[in-house]
Amino acid sequence: MNRIVERFQRLTTQGKKGLVIYIGAGDPNLEATRQLALGFDQAGVDVLELGVPFSDPLADGLVNQLAAQRGLESGTTPPKVLETVAAIRRESQMPIVFYVYFNILHKRGVKEFIADCARAGVDGLLVLDLPPEESDNYERLMAEAGLCNIYLIAPTTPEDRMELIAKRAQGFIYYVSREGVTGMQAKVSDTIGSMTAKIRAHTQLPIAVGFGISNPEQAKLVAQSAEAIVVGSAVVNQIAKHGKSPELAAKVSTFVKSLGDAVKSV
Repeated sequence: MNRIVERFQRLTTQGKKGLVIYIGAGDPNLEATRQLALGFDQAGVDVLELGVPFSDPLADGLVNQLAAQRGLESGTTPPKVLETVAAIRRESQMPIVFYVYFNILHKRGVKEFIADCARAGVDGLLVLDLPPEESDNYERLMAEAGLCNIYLIAPTTPEDRMELIAKRAQGFIYYVSREGVTGMQAKVSDTIGSMTAKIRAHTQLPIAVGFGISNPEQAKLVAQSAEAIVVGSAVVNQIAKHGKSPELAAKVSTFVKSLGDAVKSV
């Protein structure tokens, strides 16, 4: 069974909410990425999203754009990210999703990239700029490889398209809780509850809510309306702050554990 599916089934059985953490691969370097992943596993992270560095990350705010830039500057490439996943897999079975732009798949070849991911131990792909209307072949290849194709739903998504996306998605639905790009926010959207209820009318998949969750208090609040929460920029910001410290993995994992403790208390 796919690790993402298995993890959410376990969370449901336990009556627990999930924690999804995003970081940029190779920020500040790939060995740090490996250490962070292992630290996050111990800290209670349920799914790790690894951003594959890209030169034009249109869905990302400044914090994550800078992480992608640092990843590129450290020499991170898609093959090296895959090698890092394989290294993580030797010590951890935490589900891993690639947060990736389609050009990276296109350059390698969609079939080849998916096969590479499956071999390395990746469990799902979130391709930011690939709409489901254009992804028939991609979805077929993902299913054959046993990977989950994860899609985004936004506050502006019309209901008929929401239904289409919900039917085509695998693993979980990523609900983008506000318009715009990734980034930390002082307060969370007050429409999360009504929007997750609307999405649930079209799917039994878990719903993970992200974009803007910055601290344990917000994490706990949002978890009341979703099966999981996604935190990215706030964690990436911690990596930027402690990037040169030999205690990087320990310090960031402590912050991540505070998020996990808040989510698990719901």
